Amino acid sequence: MKGFSLIELMVSLTIGLIIAVAAMSAYMGASGASRVAAAQGRMYEDAQAALIILTQQLRMAGNNPDQANRTAGSLRNPVYSPLGPANFIIRGCDGNFIDGPNLDNLNCVAGPTGSIAVNYEADIFNTIPTSTTPTAPSDCVGNRLGSISATVPTVITTTIPFSTVTSTVNYSVAVNQFYIGSSNNIPSLFCRGNGGSGNEPPQALVENIEDMQFSYGTMPLPTVPASTATAQVAGYQTATQLALLTPATDAIRWGAVLTVRLCVLVRSERPVVFDATSARYLTCNGNPDNTQTDLRLRRAFYTTVVLRNRQI
Repeated sequence: MKGFSLIELMVSLTIGLIIAVAAMSAYMGASGASRVAAAQGRMYEDAQAALIILTQQLRMAGNNPDQANRTAGSLRNPVYSPLGPANFIIRGCDGNFIDGPNLDNLNCVAGPTGSIAVNYEADIFNTIPTSTTPTAPSDCVGNRLGSISATVPTVITTTIPFSTVTSTVNYSVAVNQFYIGSSNNIPSLFCRGNGGSGNEPPQALVENIEDMQFSYGTMPLPTVPASTATAQVAGYQTATQLALLTPATDAIRWGAVLTVRLCVLVRSERPVVFDATSARYLTCNGNPDNTQTDLRLRRAFYTTVVLRNRQI
């Protein structure tokens, strides 16, 4: 009878072990690559969601459309100065906001992430209408917006010649504040609206948004009436730099903003890389960062938004 010698057995075991290690290494490599790809896909989705929300809100900032059957001096509902109380369509901070009932009363405090607030005339077409009857426009977290009443001159077109009467109109204004907060220890994009009771709690909109930064494209502060000022971006300023521009009031400074450049820094939902070197990334300011030790991926996403409804 013939059998395997000890040497043959050891060679067979060694070959089998090499094959097993190679197969395991290939599996681990493919598994790691799959985890990274899945994490990157989720990061892209989170970034897209955050940028879509912020972009839509910035594009609506200052919305105050002309109304039918109004006199020349009252074409719009009295939302913004000089017809209404609001002097701002957007305001931003390089840190966080101190709460205020409207943009005119907001102040900034130091913080690592930026924040921004917008307001606009809201209706059931540019917001998500409430599900309760009667339907009404909502703020950024779905709370019903209150109705504001104003008395304005309107034109009666059913008679010849036309006549002017005083009428009561109703409209709503959305004031939405966006910032980075923590939801169950997860950094998230939050929004605080002015709907409901006016003091409703903010809500997280998109998770794993770790940082948010803004810079503002401004035209030269007008030395002539605003209607003849050149509407071209002269440069980008942070909110802190914008506050130092002279001679001007806060309303004029923020009224000179033509575009908003924004960045969101997104992190992966869980650790997916094997070492700190692979976790290096570029911040919103373009600086390399290798200080993170949680083995999560991070990436900054950018966009620039033109303010379509400037009031200056």
